[in-house]
Amino acid sequence: MNNNTQTTQYYAQFFKCLSEPVRLRILFLLHKRGELCVCDLVDTLEISQSVVSRHLAYLRTHELLNSRREGAWIYYTLSDDHVFLNEVMNVFVKDGENSDQFLNDISRLSEPSNSCC
Repeated sequence: MNNNTQTTQYYAQFFKCLSEPVRLRILFLLHKRGELCVCDLVDTLEISQSVVSRHLAYLRTHELLNSRREGAWIYYTLSDDHVFLNEVMNVFVKDGENSDQFLNDISRLSEPSNSCC
C-alpha cells in the first residue's frame, strides 16, 4: 500500500469517527470540560453506560482520546498529540456553540463530583 492510499484511509477513518452524533457530543463535552469520566457522560447524555463506553472505546482506538485510570474509574481527555483533531475541534466547537443540542448537553453537565467517581 502506498503513502497516498494510507493517507486517504487515515482521513476516511478520522471522519468516520466524527460521523456519529453521540461521538460528536462526547467530543464537544470533552473539549469544553477537559476531562470527564464515563459516569459524567452517561448522566449528561442520558444514554446507557454501555453505549457511552462503546463510543469512548471507538474514539480511543482511533487515537482521538487519552484515558487514565483512577481506582475503578476511567477518565477521558482529547488527545493532545493529534494536531489535525485539534484544528478540527476548534472549528467544530466554535460552530457547535450555536447548537441547541450541544448547549443543552453543557447545561446538563454538572460540576465534577465524587458521587459516582
